[in-house]
Amino acid sequence: MSEAETLERPVTTHRPLRLLIVSDAWHPQVNGVVRTLATVADELRALGDVVEVIGPDRFRSMAMPSYPEIRLALMPRIGLARMVDGFAPTAVHIATEGPLGWAMRRLCLRRGWPFTTSFHTRFPEYLQARTGMPPRLAWAVLRRFHNAAAGTFAATHSLQVELRGRGFDHVLPWTRGVDLALFSQGPTTDFADLPRPIFLYAGRVAVEKNIEAFLALDLPGSKVVVGDGPQRAALQARFPGTHFAGWRMGEALASAYRAADVFVFPSRTDTFGLVLLEAMACGTPVAAYPVQGPIDVVTDPRAGALDEDLRAACITALACPRDAARAHAERYSWPACAAAFRAGLVYLPA
Repeated sequence: MSEAETLERPVTTHRPLRLLIVSDAWHPQVNGVVRTLATVADELRALGDVVEVIGPDRFRSMAMPSYPEIRLALMPRIGLARMVDGFAPTAVHIATEGPLGWAMRRLCLRRGWPFTTSFHTRFPEYLQARTGMPPRLAWAVLRRFHNAAAGTFAATHSLQVELRGRGFDHVLPWTRGVDLALFSQGPTTDFADLPRPIFLYAGRVAVEKNIEAFLALDLPGSKVVVGDGPQRAALQARFPGTHFAGWRMGEALASAYRAADVFVFPSRTDTFGLVLLEAMACGTPVAAYPVQGPIDVVTDPRAGALDEDLRAACITALACPRDAARAHAERYSWPACAAAFRAGLVYLPA
């Protein structure tokens, strides 16, 4: 019997929940985890649930080494318990494996509370890319963290299969959605002065995103990078012909997607890639490696091209019809994502 097998009652009714989400990734961070949690929380609130998110913004914090925009809560245990008691949740979800996640895990186990977790980030590969550390130890730590839960959400079928193969218990399906009103087809004047075709990357500019593999390609037209991060200065110096546009959000981000002819996703370590859906929703086909994330999301060859030769994928994607990319993205919705998430939650003991 695992640590988490207490009194687990699945959420099977639509009576309102008081859901507590604890996450080390939260505003003002800009990434797929934050966008997913914030959007799902809003969807559940619209259904009548009360949702509280506790993030590092509520604690004294320090910058994550090599990632100054990511803050880590310092000694959150006492303050966290006070916030939890003040909210009085009826269900708990722990979204990340950072200091807040571990502190909430300990609190739940001490009180005999069941909880769910979600697997968002392939930290073993990230650590290997940054430090050379073999992934085996990190996988063991993650397995211990998540196997205390009543269930662990994973965003794609291939990730679910991998986690089960690595000894993770109670893996639950949980896909993603896209705002089809914001991310839509239409005219744009962005990057009008750049030679076409335009190949775009959007996201964090960090070593684990493998952006150099894109920027080093011999491609016609122009390359654009939307985003920021610890690798930006080095990449700008190495690839002066690339247009670095900085962070964009909302309509400005959607406009950048619309302006591109191909969205290039060079990462080999993402578990999903929300940007894939956002780009396709704007009618922009995707070029990516055939790895976890893209193989689960870009399943229509008319919506993009997957190839171990990333340049070949980029050239092939140029011929993909924009309407087909949009139609493929329309298969995903945030209400369906929120409903699947809610169905996997468990009530705390009465």
